[in-house]
Amino acid sequence: MVTTGPDLVQRRRWYILAVLCLSLTVIGIDNTILNVALPSIVRGLDASGSQLQWMVDAYTIVFACLLLTAGALGDRFGRRRALLLGLAWFGIFSGLASFANSPVHLILARGLMGIGGAFIFPTTLSILTNVFTEPRERSRAIGIWAGVSGVGIAAGPLLGGLLVEHFGWHAVFWVNAPVCAVGFVLSALVIPPMTNEARRPLDPLGALLSIVGLVALLYAIIEAPDRGWSAPGVDAGLVAAVLLLGAFAWWEAKTPHPMLDVQFFRNPRFSAASATITITTFALYASTFLLTQYFQFTLGYSPLKAGVMITPLAIGLMVGSPQAPKLVDRYGTKRVVVGGLAIVAIGMACYGSNTIMSSFSAGLVIRFFYGLAFGFVGPPVTESIMGSIPKERAGVGSAVNDTTRQVGGALGVAVLGSIFASRYHQVMDATTLPASVRDVARESIGATLQVAQGTRDAGLAAQVRDAGFEAFHSSMRVTYAIAVAIILGAMFVAWKYLPAHAVEIEHPLATEVESVTGGLSVADPQ
Repeated sequence: MVTTGPDLVQRRRWYILAVLCLSLTVIGIDNTILNVALPSIVRGLDASGSQLQWMVDAYTIVFACLLLTAGALGDRFGRRRALLLGLAWFGIFSGLASFANSPVHLILARGLMGIGGAFIFPTTLSILTNVFTEPRERSRAIGIWAGVSGVGIAAGPLLGGLLVEHFGWHAVFWVNAPVCAVGFVLSALVIPPMTNEARRPLDPLGALLSIVGLVALLYAIIEAPDRGWSAPGVDAGLVAAVLLLGAFAWWEAKTPHPMLDVQFFRNPRFSAASATITITTFALYASTFLLTQYFQFTLGYSPLKAGVMITPLAIGLMVGSPQAPKLVDRYGTKRVVVGGLAIVAIGMACYGSNTIMSSFSAGLVIRFFYGLAFGFVGPPVTESIMGSIPKERAGVGSAVNDTTRQVGGALGVAVLGSIFASRYHQVMDATTLPASVRDVARESIGATLQVAQGTRDAGLAAQVRDAGFEAFHSSMRVTYAIAVAIILGAMFVAWKYLPAHAVEIEHPLATEVESVTGGLSVADPQ
């Protein structure tokens, strides 16, 4: 039973939501602020295309791989404790990242930041789910939670542009520390301690298998364009990933206290929503990763202007997310999600057009509706996941929701980034550039422009730049076409398996838990 006063939690619930949203903004800021700084980092640290992907994915991989473990630890030892640990850790290692003087140093710091993020993200949603127990009010809170995440996404590019232009790329990591500090203090003051009678044993073997398996998979995908799919390291990574993730699934089905209860996936409401959000974020993360490079490398925008150009996407997300629960009440979960994904697919197709995206007005409109559509999709699928599991497993349920997002995002940057890089290499290899120039310029658009800048022959320099722009645009068209196909796959999954309304299906475990607890809402330690 709850021992810390449900009345206190009920009275503070909207203040608690505000604190959770503030804590969440640091994740949104960090995800987008780095994208704006990437071209400056390439020039400052002489980073390769593969290293550039690792700067993004080192954080995302660690984040994604630890989410399930962090959610389980939060359920076991206290979600408030987990949130405070995550905020402190994230702020400290973000500060250390600002002192990076090599690509490896920055990749390592970003990976360590992912540990903090893994405790922040699932904890905010699991606390929210236990605080807001009435379904309609919880849907509204999730809509606000998802919409406020857009504040961080919107603020990131603008702050990043200003900081990069005036202080250099190192400054983009400064902004996280004060946000984490304020979030830490308010979390300690506003979120009351909560106690849970049921403390499930941990699953260390499951945690180890999931972490190592995902790292092996993402490593192989990221390194394949540079080393080749037949390279020993890439092959070994793929084989290890298949074996380890297969062993993880087998172990979770066998162990009496699994970190991830595979019974959750018997509920189509849960499994279809998880699949939909995975596929959707797969395309979203990769599109943003490539778009910031497009603005700065091929259109020559400053970091600040590139940040401004991305802002409509975040504004659309902020507008769409709070409206999603209202649309679901009127039209149903399935129609809202499928309709939102249809708009996403149209926007993604437009992303592949240099003519459309180079237009100031057309690009802004496309990006706004693109973000608006994502806002329509996120809250309904999140509510489908969180509403279909027992409340005392909210930490793991939230971690599943967040893991699907982050694994999808990491895979998106890795897979679509690798497809983009492979296509770029192919187009550059087919040019008539001198072999000595082409071998260096083919690495990435950043390397191409650096070669052009260092070439004394003006005619050759122009030829190198033109070849790089053509290769970039060609790679963009191919990559975004594949992303559209992936979004269409998400539409099929949602239409085929997502229930028309969230109330149609209840998770079988929820009934069992209610019979044992008498229907009490079980909260968490501290």
